[in-house]
Amino acid sequence: MSKVCDLASPILLPDSHKPLKKNRMHSSYYDASARARDAFPRLEGDIRTDVCIIGGGYTGLSAALDLRAAGFSVTLLEAARIGHGASGRNGGQIATGYTPGMIETERLVGREEGRRLWQFSIEASNLLKERIQDYAIDCDLRPGEFYAAIKPRHRDWLLQEQAHCERVYGYEQYRWLDTAAFRGQVASERFCGALYDAAGGHLHPLNYLLGLGRAAALAGVDIYEGSEAKGVAEGSTPVVTTAAGRVTADFVILAGNAYLGDLKPQLAARFIPVDAYIIATEPLGEARAQALMKTAACVSDMNYNLDYFRMSADNRLLYGGRDKLIGRAAPEEALRGNMLATFPELADVAVDYVWGGKVAITRNLLPDVGRIGSNIYYAQGYSGQGVPLSAIVGRLLAEAVQGQAERFDIFARIPHKRFPGGTALRLPLLSLARLYYEIRDAL
Repeated sequence: MSKVCDLASPILLPDSHKPLKKNRMHSSYYDASARARDAFPRLEGDIRTDVCIIGGGYTGLSAALDLRAAGFSVTLLEAARIGHGASGRNGGQIATGYTPGMIETERLVGREEGRRLWQFSIEASNLLKERIQDYAIDCDLRPGEFYAAIKPRHRDWLLQEQAHCERVYGYEQYRWLDTAAFRGQVASERFCGALYDAAGGHLHPLNYLLGLGRAAALAGVDIYEGSEAKGVAEGSTPVVTTAAGRVTADFVILAGNAYLGDLKPQLAARFIPVDAYIIATEPLGEARAQALMKTAACVSDMNYNLDYFRMSADNRLLYGGRDKLIGRAAPEEALRGNMLATFPELADVAVDYVWGGKVAITRNLLPDVGRIGSNIYYAQGYSGQGVPLSAIVGRLLAEAVQGQAERFDIFARIPHKRFPGGTALRLPLLSLARLYYEIRDAL
């Protein structure tokens, strides 16, 4: 990997850009615009609980809410603060389906399993929106997502996916916009059309996460921050140890995703943690924001090293993408260059925030969900679809703990392979793969 992002310290812009305002140098835009944050204690001493969840992100909190509703005692351990990982740093998109597309997903799992996975993705989006409503979470939820084609082959792929989903699943939420129609929504000459998903959308990811955390705490989940899991001893009653405490449980859920570290090396070898970054411009004002994007929807392009962007509630352009090798530009320079390729008229606009996070990518780009033994469950590798899919996966984890694993096993049956060489070789392999895809994106 060409550059590693220190997630506790946002990247500062070089002198060639307008400087960061001093009160914004210490945090991401999401941190700076977050709602009031509840503080939770550090675990000290020994605890006995029904379920111990490791990871205070979307998956862990979603599972915790459902488990408490079923009457289980739940202890959740977070190494830093809830939302510190990808759940508080991502692009905020709510997409339908899966990263490889449904044609490829069916090729990997078969038509019937593909149908079930598709229905899970619909349920995931609905469940996410229900929780926002039920828990009155103020997270700037907005409707719609565009998948934008840069090249004719992107357009052809999108049209094939649209036709497949309409024919096989009866999905009626997709609408194709040709070049002229899309430019009427997004004022950029970079794209040759886009597929609109009316069921998609976007939100403020950290505020959504903090709302889930508050709801979980009110439901009786015992949340501990600054309590990194140092080990998980397997057995009939697994034991999770931290620096200052220990949790004995009947079940453990590993929900650390790309931030799980080496807690279970056999899981870490099944995904690659890819650095992703987002920049936030200074406020553009309503008129200028509307001139760029008449739509309230978010946009993702169709490159492998994709860019994604949307307007924030205060009319900033949020523009994100994954770290790249070619040119080895600093992430903020690369993202600003991509932003100007999309919107050249923003050359005079300052970038106020730059931050990064890690995305867990599996080899087949599908979520990796399963068990270790009979009482340790895990979920990881959402491959860019974690905002919606974590909602349904959290529910399926809770169902499995309750002994109802039929739906959980649909995800668990997805075939996954370790990266060759395990964790030792996955970063060199990632560099080679990224170089290949960057060259392919450029053709």
